[in-house]
Amino acid sequence: MVYVLLSVVCSVLVSVLLKLARRLSVDVGQAIAWNYVATSVLTATVFHPQLSVLTGPQAPWLGFIGLGLLLPLIFLALAASVSSAGIVRTDAAQRLSLLISLLAAFLLFGESLSMGKGIGIVLGLASLACMVWRDVPGAHGHDERGWLWPLLVFAGFGAIDILFKRVAAAGTPFAASLQAAFALAFVVSLLILLWRRWHDRTFFTLRDAVAGLLLGLANFGNIVFYVRGHQALPDHPSLVFASMNLGVVALGAIIGTVAFRERLSRLNVLGVMLALLAIVVIATQ
Repeated sequence: MVYVLLSVVCSVLVSVLLKLARRLSVDVGQAIAWNYVATSVLTATVFHPQLSVLTGPQAPWLGFIGLGLLLPLIFLALAASVSSAGIVRTDAAQRLSLLISLLAAFLLFGESLSMGKGIGIVLGLASLACMVWRDVPGAHGHDERGWLWPLLVFAGFGAIDILFKRVAAAGTPFAASLQAAFALAFVVSLLILLWRRWHDRTFFTLRDAVAGLLLGLANFGNIVFYVRGHQALPDHPSLVFASMNLGVVALGAIIGTVAFRERLSRLNVLGVMLALLAIVVIATQ
């Protein structure tokens, strides 16, 4: 379980780094671009992907292109959500994105919907509604559209998970899929930065590069330790799944409220509790 714990820490660390970015005058767009430099290099170093499969006629390039576009855009939405809605609600919304991939499994991949999973989906949607509800106008750390960013995070990460499943269904190995997705995400991030450089006269800085490399290290750590967790407990995938998602929601709630003093309404707290319950229900089916 140590791998799962490390994955949880790395996942929440991504949110913490994004939360600190504004305070440290880090350009999030540049940091995200450098993050994909780090993840691409680490993927090649750790997983040694066989890239020859990407040149075959069955390579799902539409899926790769979709991932290349979505990954940096949703990362920007994640940063905006952490800044406006806070770590607690953002991490919970990100983990609840499993509801979208779960629905896709029933609608697109032919799986049957059990009553238990149906209850989990209903609980998850109720949780999301409670967490994005802004019942304290002008509350500290929340802007007028703060509720929108967690919804985008929820929808975006769900779409990314579906695309990865589509790519896997085409027979592409996991490591090669990661390498292609990260490389394309870097290209998209770089194009965005070049446009900003031309339009807003944005300058590249060493501070943003260092912050981005640290962000990429945490981002990659989340992935590799989660994979290692499944490899260490091959007969208990539900345990790894539940521990990972519950751990991120719980640790995110502790860090957000204690370290960053994020204010949550009673309805928001209820949403976090429902999120934990939904994950338990889904994982035990």
